[in-house]
Amino acid sequence: MTPSIVKVSIRRVEGGSVSERDDVLAVEEPLEILVGQRNVSITMRTPGNDEELAAGFLFTEGILRDRAQIAGIAIAGENQVTVSLDGAAGVDLGRLERHFYMSSSCGVCGKASIQALETVGCPNLAADRPVVDPDLIHRLPELLRASQQVFDRTGGLHASALFHSSGDLLDVREDVGRHNALDKLIGSRFLNGGLPLDDHLILLSGRASFELVQKALMAGVAVLVSVGAPSSLAAEMAERFRMTLIGFARERRFNVYSGAWRLYRE
Repeated sequence: MTPSIVKVSIRRVEGGSVSERDDVLAVEEPLEILVGQRNVSITMRTPGNDEELAAGFLFTEGILRDRAQIAGIAIAGENQVTVSLDGAAGVDLGRLERHFYMSSSCGVCGKASIQALETVGCPNLAADRPVVDPDLIHRLPELLRASQQVFDRTGGLHASALFHSSGDLLDVREDVGRHNALDKLIGSRFLNGGLPLDDHLILLSGRASFELVQKALMAGVAVLVSVGAPSSLAAEMAERFRMTLIGFARERRFNVYSGAWRLYRE
């Protein structure tokens, strides 16, 4: 198995002094995801949890709806994973041809993207839960940071963390790609029958884009927190689907862009 970090020799410049030393970098390699013999996606990722990444990607993009649709997942090569489908599971393979948000540069934008997500049939979020203590939001980044083992060594990975609404940290996935980290996290729960995540929170180590809000919505997440900024379309989508979207959660402050009623009851 390819390691997630690699050692390199560097020249460090500090003021007027130069020294030779070793450093470690997060590995970035392509992963080809196949459904049967059909190529679905090639994504740049940090090796590890590739089965979760493939399953999470297919679920959050609306291609798979249930774990029973998967007959098996196999690592077909060093950078290739194949998902075999249950022939009787009713998977719409034609959807792979109609796939409308494979990447952030797909050319579909604005309200068309939101309407497209509605046609997939993402879960309806409960308006009355989870109820979250604002003090918990302040503590989430510190809890995540303490669990980022590879980030500590490289400084080069994004992370997605799953918390119960009580504040318990349940799982973390790291990757060079923000989308991959979230797909790995959701894919793990999908493969273990742990969806929807209707009494949970997800924390993102970076900004919240449209695609990340979309993926969290598909998993039934009602509270999405990021340490960075959301995009305008991410905020619009969160408002449309009644998700609580929080940004700039760091240094004991945060902004609520939608769904404040889950934190502050009137």
